[in-house]
Amino acid sequence: MKTLEKDRPGHASTGHSIVDLAIVLLLISLTFCPQLWESQAADKENTPLRLLIVTGGHDYETNMFYRMFDGFSGMTYQAVAHPKAHDWLKSEKAAQYDVIVLYDMWQEISDAAKNDFVNRLKQGKGLVVLHHAIASYQAWPEYEKIIGGKYYLQKTVVAGIEKPMSTYLHDVTFKVQVLDKTHPVTRGVSDFDIHDETYNLFDVSPSVVRLLGTDEPTSGKIIGWAKSYESAKVVYLQLGHDHLAWENPAFKRLLNQAIRWTAGRE
Repeated sequence: MKTLEKDRPGHASTGHSIVDLAIVLLLISLTFCPQLWESQAADKENTPLRLLIVTGGHDYETNMFYRMFDGFSGMTYQAVAHPKAHDWLKSEKAAQYDVIVLYDMWQEISDAAKNDFVNRLKQGKGLVVLHHAIASYQAWPEYEKIIGGKYYLQKTVVAGIEKPMSTYLHDVTFKVQVLDKTHPVTRGVSDFDIHDETYNLFDVSPSVVRLLGTDEPTSGKIIGWAKSYESAKVVYLQLGHDHLAWENPAFKRLLNQAIRWTAGRE
């Protein structure tokens, strides 16, 4: 009788040895991969967050503003100002930061810069928008979609409806209500009083996650929110006009946690 390959003594063990080796390798991977993943996660958590802070188009107390960021542990920042700030949205600069913080009020933006901005968000960069930055890029409709709201610098007709010019008032002391106490941005923050500038008659997208509100009559009712755009997490905080807000412990905690959440650290 012709001997088949599978019947030869010792031949069948080759198949078993391959299976056994595969099982051993699988067990090794199951044993060590979780440790590797945990190690990589710990390394990421311990790596300082890198911020790109964008200003320009609006005066502010420069030294005191950056002093606030200096007080945030585990963060470094690159401060850039218009008209050169858009250069930092280009792909070749993107590896140098994790989160974009907007504190500008700027109108000029080229089509190339628009594409760069959107591409950074598609890439997953975090975006934190502060105070007067809601009034930037009035002629770029996508910006409102990105940040979830718009402050009108003049009367504007939108879809056949006339929007009045938004308003502001300096030096108002008012109570801020935390509307969502479970969100990572507001975690550990209770309702608080603040002395700040209020905005009113600005638009807020109905799809945002409402984080902060107020009953102050000179202010819009919703003054802080979270949302997503493409692959990016986005937070807007209407607060933050000057050092009286920046030194407020609740505001500092909100901003710190907003940065961390948009970076995927919360």
